[in-house]
Amino acid sequence: MVIKDYLEPRFEKIFSSNSYGYRPNKSAHQALETVRENCRRQNWDIDLDIKDFFNTIDHQKLMLAVRKHVPENWACLYLERWLEAPVLKTSGELQSKQGKGTPQGGVASPLLANLFLHYALDKWLEHTDVTVKYARYADDCILHCQSKTHAEHILEAVNKRLESCGLELHPDKTKIVYCKDGRRREDYPVVKFDFLGYSFQPRATKSRKTGKLFLGYDCAISISSRKRIADKLEALKFERVSFKSIIGIAYYLNPMIRGWVNYYGRFRRSELSKVFRLLRIRLIRWARKRYKRYRTRLKHAYQWLDRVRKQFPYLFYHWKLGFSC
Repeated sequence: MVIKDYLEPRFEKIFSSNSYGYRPNKSAHQALETVRENCRRQNWDIDLDIKDFFNTIDHQKLMLAVRKHVPENWACLYLERWLEAPVLKTSGELQSKQGKGTPQGGVASPLLANLFLHYALDKWLEHTDVTVKYARYADDCILHCQSKTHAEHILEAVNKRLESCGLELHPDKTKIVYCKDGRRREDYPVVKFDFLGYSFQPRATKSRKTGKLFLGYDCAISISSRKRIADKLEALKFERVSFKSIIGIAYYLNPMIRGWVNYYGRFRRSELSKVFRLLRIRLIRWARKRYKRYRTRLKHAYQWLDRVRKQFPYLFYHWKLGFSC
């Protein structure tokens, strides 16, 4: 942490404003907002996925970038030691790095990764084609182009550039996406991509001026993110825990619910209703297990939960925000 705090201010002076990952005063929501704006202006996107990025960073190339900005030998010595330190597996075996990869969980690793991609991608892209807009969060990057031909040309150039830096694009996950909406009506097979837990795709949107619906291109919580939350609720199995009342469940779940809403509810919050329907089902399961009178009366269990919500509208965080589930 001392090294990270010591080096971060000087690296921040050179980093691109389009880089948002693990930086002070930068956030995932800012990256998402930038991608939203770029999708409205540009017709085509490139969803870049770097294969096994943190485990394939070349130490020699990384240290060349470090020494360009860090003349202090003691700081470089520490960084080299951390990069070269072997990994101790649970089996007791020591696995050497073989000149690649950053320490997983290391405080300085995100800073070093940002420095590597600053020269491998950001700075190169800004000098190669200024018309390409982009937003990067660590190794997740979205590029925006005006035409399909332009996107194909840029993707080929990016692929060669990353290969020269010892990195590889994932052949299946990297794709070119058409931002289809009410204005852009051509038919192409790929019109959707995921970024930072959100899905960007054509969506029905209400005009702020007229109130009418039109087809826009916007983001909302992705299917994979909803599945992760559903898996989390499944793993908690709170309906099997002997809470004496629903107040105990609310106290237990509200920190998680608040986190889900604060992150995934930033854009198109209503899409979270699908998540809270699952939570409602689990609350009913708990009630039927806790109260004998509801075990054979499913309808009465739902009525009981509706009464609780009416009497205590702020009990669960999502109730307080007006979700109907």
